Amino acid sequence: MRTLPYGSWPSPIDAALAAAHDGRPDDVAFVGEEVWWTAPRPIEGGRRTLVRRHPDGAEEPVLPAPWNVRSRVIEYGGRPWAALMTDTGPLVVFVNFADQRLYAYEPGGGEPRPLTPVSPVGGGLRWAEPDVRGERGEVWCVLEEFTGDGPSDVRRVLAAVPLDGSAADEREAVRELTGARHRFVTGPRVSPDGRRAAWLAWDHPRMPWDGTELVVAEIGPDGTFRDARTVAGGPEESIAQADWAPDGALLHASDRTGWWNLYRDGRPLCARGEEFGGPLWKLGQRWFAPLDSGLIAVVHGRGATALGILDPETGEVVDAAGPWTEFAATLAAHGEVVVAVGASPRSAFEVVELDARTGRARVVGARHDDAVDPAYYPDPRIRTFTGPAGREIHAHLYPPHHPGCRAPDGELPPYVVWAHGGPTSRSPLVLDLEIAYFTSRGIGVAEVNYGGSTGHGREYRNRLREQWGVVDVEDCAAVALALAGEGTADRERLAVRGGSAGGWTAAASLATTDVYACGTVSYPILDLTGWGTGETHDFESKYLESLIGPYAEVPARYVERSPAEHADRVTAPFLLLQGLDDVICPPVQCERFLARMAGRGVPHAYLTFEGEGHGFRRAETMVRALEAELSLYSQVFGLNPRGIPTLALDR
Repeated sequence: MRTLPYGSWPSPIDAALAAAHDGRPDDVAFVGEEVWWTAPRPIEGGRRTLVRRHPDGAEEPVLPAPWNVRSRVIEYGGRPWAALMTDTGPLVVFVNFADQRLYAYEPGGGEPRPLTPVSPVGGGLRWAEPDVRGERGEVWCVLEEFTGDGPSDVRRVLAAVPLDGSAADEREAVRELTGARHRFVTGPRVSPDGRRAAWLAWDHPRMPWDGTELVVAEIGPDGTFRDARTVAGGPEESIAQADWAPDGALLHASDRTGWWNLYRDGRPLCARGEEFGGPLWKLGQRWFAPLDSGLIAVVHGRGATALGILDPETGEVVDAAGPWTEFAATLAAHGEVVVAVGASPRSAFEVVELDARTGRARVVGARHDDAVDPAYYPDPRIRTFTGPAGREIHAHLYPPHHPGCRAPDGELPPYVVWAHGGPTSRSPLVLDLEIAYFTSRGIGVAEVNYGGSTGHGREYRNRLREQWGVVDVEDCAAVALALAGEGTADRERLAVRGGSAGGWTAAASLATTDVYACGTVSYPILDLTGWGTGETHDFESKYLESLIGPYAEVPARYVERSPAEHADRVTAPFLLLQGLDDVICPPVQCERFLARMAGRGVPHAYLTFEGEGHGFRRAETMVRALEAELSLYSQVFGLNPRGIPTLALDR
């Protein structure tokens, strides 16, 4: 055991290794008896590929580079692919990121062929949640159509795309299934008898976790939707997902009691103070899947998620045995077999199969492989802290950890407080080599699921209503100061970091508190007035009405809360990271902030990345960003990491 100062411990987890393991499998589904999913490829330009698992267990990418299976609907995307098994093999329909067209592809049968046209208007035509209706020769999906050049010049409807390619150059060949009555819709779920369709809808200024409507329509013999009606939900009730049981009963997850619980034809199935749903950031997320037997596979929990089987007759849930402590919002079922995506503090996300008949769970795809000795992984702890007014704050603590190093007696470690994005989201307790990159060098990490985070019911989420930039900042500061007060962290060596909404919290923390010695701010919101009046995309363009308040009523609050308006209050060094193709938090937000920082002598660096949007996907970008962040902490905290390029700080 070597004695070395915190921050100088040698680690085999370098930035390239962390970048190579970024992302997780998603969008799982059965194609016949096979399991398929999308997977990240950071070293291939950040694209997502489609992977199939053959019956013998072999995994094979379905589409080579540069095909990128990813939708831009509502910018965060949605389920980008579907497939069915035909007599001649699988028929795949997918969205290609570069042009956002739908393509049909038969593996081994030539190149993908386009099914939809390219539109020169605004953001063009975009598609999500395809459902291949082979009996009708169509794909039913969500169509997002831009009608002008502005981010809010857009309409969304359910549409039917011909499989024969007749709409590849002809927009009029796309058959619309619904009118544009609602601003936002999810893809249709068709009942087992093919006679009804169900989907979710909502309108500005609501976000889907505020209130959605569950809509049901009859499907005519000619494939038209008729007599659409709302059967559940409303402005203060969020329906997270809907689907059909094998007997034709309508299932949905609603938070009408304050928790997302499951209902069958309006009857509660398992009334619990835990979540069976979550925030709908992407169209097509699934927290439950009905089985042929009538049982229901569920992803559920409070503060964390488990995979279980719910008996709708008794309300009993039996969870899968195994090492996984967190499951993502993606599920699929075939007969009595379920596939999901699970992870733990010792393993990254992998594709897990659960046989509901035997209770046996096993990894069937994207198996976690320890790239380094697991002894270098952090040993996290679940903590609950006390914030202002005695409110609870949930957090995950990752102390510095190294199998062969310790710090000198009496030295306290530096800590970085991580504020997650969203902000209506949360940080899962799973293995993340980006966290291990710091902890294995002797820098602690504290992930704060501040008030407003998901996983703890609607009341906890609502703490952030009109309090963004206050509650999140206070909660992060309370955790940081508590760690220093109890002797876990060095009070003089605290940092804050976050991306997107977390970047807002990090920047607001630097502008309104003296808790942190420095901070890392990635693709952030910095100017509420600009962001809330046209500088972002349509999906979140009214988000601030709940987070801050209606702009027409409280314009001064938008100014008072914005870090860009109070650049003179920022005195701590900072690193600003921004993708130049970001349309959610555009570069102008950073540029405006930096213009107001000019000449103030505060050490800082601004790194921009061409070809990157909201959130970094390319390995080379992640390596540069991570090494720059470590260099910032090293310079401010007086650390001595090895082999890290020095970040040049301007003043």
